[in-house]
Amino acid sequence: MSTFMTAKKRTINRKRSNYIKIKKKYPNKKTIGLILIITVIIIISAVYILTREEKGNPIAVIETSMGTIKVELFEDKVPNTCENFINYANDGFYDGLVFHRVIDDFVIQGGGFYPNGTQKQPKDPIPLEINEEVRHVDGAIAMARTNDPDSATSQFFINDGPQPNLEPGGVDTDGYAAFGVVIEGIEVVRAIASVETSSRDYMANWPINDIIINSINIENQ
Repeated sequence: MSTFMTAKKRTINRKRSNYIKIKKKYPNKKTIGLILIITVIIIISAVYILTREEKGNPIAVIETSMGTIKVELFEDKVPNTCENFINYANDGFYDGLVFHRVIDDFVIQGGGFYPNGTQKQPKDPIPLEINEEVRHVDGAIAMARTNDPDSATSQFFINDGPQPNLEPGGVDTDGYAAFGVVIEGIEVVRAIASVETSSRDYMANWPINDIIINSINIENQ
């Protein structure tokens, strides 16, 4: 075989080798598809996170016969308790109920009774959810319960002034689940807390004049 033919074969083989190497640089269709899927997931996740950050926590607008109270619900810190309250509100459960327990400089409590004293049947109780970052400050909203820590259902209360004794280790070892705070209408809380009360059946501190919860609407869901 001549030197020329040998050189020509080497040139052809080199070209084939280069072609193969160049071809391997390009990913196949499955790889491209996987990269596209991962990219889309990353973009959607980023948009969702940014939207949630911009959106902020839900706001409960409590319309009462004595005025409006707006409460920020700390869904980012106490998600299960907030979900429970939001579900009751969205179902219209609170509409027409009253604040049945009112103690000045302590709490206003509602979400369980009709004006005639009949109790409304709630859903199943939820587990106690405590977050140390959500304190019983002035205007904090929290779940009412029995002596059983995991017995909260629909009833809630709003603090009239800070109530550190309701934190875990205060009047109760487990404490009470705070899940938001009043951002507008604290003066309405003060007004409700100062009304005259009496006893009704087995209930103490029941307002003489009904304080009705007309509705609770959730904004910024």
